[in-house]
Amino acid sequence: MNPFRSILSPVRTFNRPARLFLLATISDGIVFSAWMLFFNFYILQRGFGRDFLGLANAMPSISALLLSIPIGMLSDRIGRRRSMLIGLGLGMTCMALEITLLDPTLILVMAFLSGVGNMLFYLSQAPFMMKVSGPDNRALLFSLNFGLVTLAGSVGNLFAGQLPALFGSWLQVPARSAAAYQAVLLTSVGMSLFTLFPILLIHEPPAGASPPVEGRASQSGWRIAFRAIVLKLTLPNLLLGFGAAILIPYMNVFFADRFQIRDQTLGLLFSLSALLTGVGSVIGPQMAHRLGGKIRSVVATQSSSLAFLLLIGFSPTLWLSGIGFLMRAVLMNMAVPLYHAFAMEQIQEREQGTVNSVIETGWQLGWAAGTYLSGLVQQAYGFTPLFIITAIMYGGSILFTWVYFREHEPKAAAEVLLDVE
Repeated sequence: MNPFRSILSPVRTFNRPARLFLLATISDGIVFSAWMLFFNFYILQRGFGRDFLGLANAMPSISALLLSIPIGMLSDRIGRRRSMLIGLGLGMTCMALEITLLDPTLILVMAFLSGVGNMLFYLSQAPFMMKVSGPDNRALLFSLNFGLVTLAGSVGNLFAGQLPALFGSWLQVPARSAAAYQAVLLTSVGMSLFTLFPILLIHEPPAGASPPVEGRASQSGWRIAFRAIVLKLTLPNLLLGFGAAILIPYMNVFFADRFQIRDQTLGLLFSLSALLTGVGSVIGPQMAHRLGGKIRSVVATQSSSLAFLLLIGFSPTLWLSGIGFLMRAVLMNMAVPLYHAFAMEQIQEREQGTVNSVIETGWQLGWAAGTYLSGLVQQAYGFTPLFIITAIMYGGSILFTWVYFREHEPKAAAEVLLDVE
């Protein structure tokens, strides 16, 4: 049998809400790729220092850290579709204001509020996918959601890389000016409307469409948050969040500083990274099948990525560092949707929003601390210490994932198997 046909055969079983959600995913990936590519440059060109840049990047994580559990409870209460619509609307409005206002305090406030909106949108996705999928197509739906974001991001990065020069020409300003970057960012935010439309067309299935995990009584949101299984699911995300935050948001700055890379080349590199990551994430469910479970696949792929992470930071040439950048992204991110699917399978449907928010709080706690500290370390010592710290944090996350959940593998493997006979 054709291997790609085996991998993608469950796609035919997706219902209409799942397909509309994936369509929104594509638009969302394009929008945020341009934002992530040029927001750092916009802030620096506005005359702010890297310490302020670190604080601005930390604000969405701080908002998520403070409010993610109440946001998750809100998603459980009002439903996934409504939560995604409200979150998108709030997020896109505040992001537009973030790059329009000039007062530093107001920029930080808008960054904080955009984090609230984007968190409500994001936290509702995994429970929604659980509701509109079954054991035979769930792993692929989670992987396609993640993969399509990155594949769309590859298109967005490739396209966005050309825009500063284009807007600079139209506005008669330098391509690397604040005005040119602002025009690119406003265009990307405006495209968020194309993410709203598919979600508006979704008719959310009623509660209870997916069977809950048996044997667990319903608890209050805060008691759920401190359940042992939830804390174990959260700790690896905390370490990943800190390790990623001190380095990944600044990869564009690293390449620009270290190799004096042009915007067009930077856009191409990030586009290739997103493309390969998207392809890799679709292969993830099949890998989980062959390795005997989601957790085995998570540990194997993330462990393999560590050597490539160090290659990025310590390679003397752009092409070798670029290879490390591409391979690290593929291997590290291939595991993300499998881990989220595994986590949601451990939780009852009516608690999934709350539990997802707790897991995300772990990530955001690490992210909020890491993004700010990274700016300070960059100013004082450069990027070298950041690569070492990130590798250590990633290694700790991988170790805890294996220690905590390797015994869950027989149960998880039974649910991840794809029908490839």
